[in-house]
Amino acid sequence: MESSPGCWAAFGEVLEREYSDPVYFEIHRLTVDSYAAQHPGQPSPQCIRSVGYHLIRICLLLERGLEMETSNDAMLQVTKHKREFTWLTPPALPGLVTIADVHRAENAEEHKRVVRAWASAVWDAWSSHHNTIYGWIDRIDGLR
Repeated sequence: MESSPGCWAAFGEVLEREYSDPVYFEIHRLTVDSYAAQHPGQPSPQCIRSVGYHLIRICLLLERGLEMETSNDAMLQVTKHKREFTWLTPPALPGLVTIADVHRAENAEEHKRVVRAWASAVWDAWSSHHNTIYGWIDRIDGLR
């Protein structure tokens, strides 16, 4: 993931908050997915897989109603198809909500609300690739 030092530091502090409190941790996967999709890097096998994984999980959580606690099982299925992923040209504007907004949250409920808004903004930003992502999901057993 490519990001500025300040952005990376804020992400680290948010992760520390999530790892240190189970109430914050409830939303952790969506935090990581949003950050990774907002910082896609350059075309390489690792970045292609990363963006694919994270956008798939955002879709599964936001649109398909997957429960947070079952998302790891779903992602194990996703990894079996990683060679099918292709580079998705990142959006010019990766979303109006950022890690800075999450970093400013003053309590767990606000934190979770902002992370959900962030994930939604990131997903919307990648809208030109939704059909590709839906196609990847539809080829994966158990995720249809």
